[in-house]
Amino acid sequence: MSKTEVTHTITVPAGADAVYRVVSDVGLWPLYFPPTLRAERVSGDDREERIRIWAMANDEIRTWESRRRLRPEAHRVEFEQATPTDPVAEMGGAWSVTEHGDGTSTVVLDHFYRATGDDPAQLARIARAVEDNSTSELEHLRRAVERGENERELLLDFSDSLTIRGSLKDTYDFLYDVRHWPDRIPHVLRIGLREDVEGLQHMEMDTRSPDGSVHTTVSGRVCEPQRRIAYKQVKLPPALQAHNGEWLFTSPADGVVEVTSRHRVILDPEGIAALPNPPASLEAARKAVRDSLGANSRATLARAQEYVEAR
Repeated sequence: MSKTEVTHTITVPAGADAVYRVVSDVGLWPLYFPPTLRAERVSGDDREERIRIWAMANDEIRTWESRRRLRPEAHRVEFEQATPTDPVAEMGGAWSVTEHGDGTSTVVLDHFYRATGDDPAQLARIARAVEDNSTSELEHLRRAVERGENERELLLDFSDSLTIRGSLKDTYDFLYDVRHWPDRIPHVLRIGLREDVEGLQHMEMDTRSPDGSVHTTVSGRVCEPQRRIAYKQVKLPPALQAHNGEWLFTSPADGVVEVTSRHRVILDPEGIAALPNPPASLEAARKAVRDSLGANSRATLARAQEYVEAR
């Protein structure tokens, strides 16, 4: 049973430390890498760790755990899936960053993998996912390090919270069961949902913005019962380079639920400039995005409150 080995390479306009920061901190990956919906360190430290990733592959949501060995002095991260699932029998590789003397670095992303039962059809399926995701990850890594210090002006991280008097389960269920949203939430016009694995949702949604315009979004959602619903827009409007969000649930006392809607957004200056009526400044664009996303989240929270407190 031989392994397939592939290598993808890109040269980026940044030093090795800046590149390694992005590669090593998986908490940043949902913001920077389009296939990654959610990523977190399960255990370990900055030398050896176990991480869990939820990502899009071939239009499916897949999740796995990986072991990683981090070597900051060599700007290298080695990884191997600890719990591969069909059709993957084995998957691993390494990120390696080599700095040149001219302010650029070369990033090499290596993979090795095997398909379950060495099935040629499944091997081809894995090959497509590795090719698509590797190419996308390297290109978006380049964009991330190119933004550099400018990212602080382009990044928005904000939240809105609401206290609901009622059941934690009912509150979570309202935000989990999106099939009912068009009947329950006025700004939601249509929902298309696929949930092949419970808690992993591929959602397409038409919403009406405060200005009356209608937008279609496509998102992947990772649902942890009565704790968190993390989501990521995988089809973005022109003004955004990335948009991740989450609904967080806590119950500080019996019959009391705190729900927080959090958004993390990276603006796209070129996309904003190309709009038919672009905002007058980047600050105006930041405010418009904050107002639009926040208004929809607050409206959803208000409907959840009405629903739960009426039960």
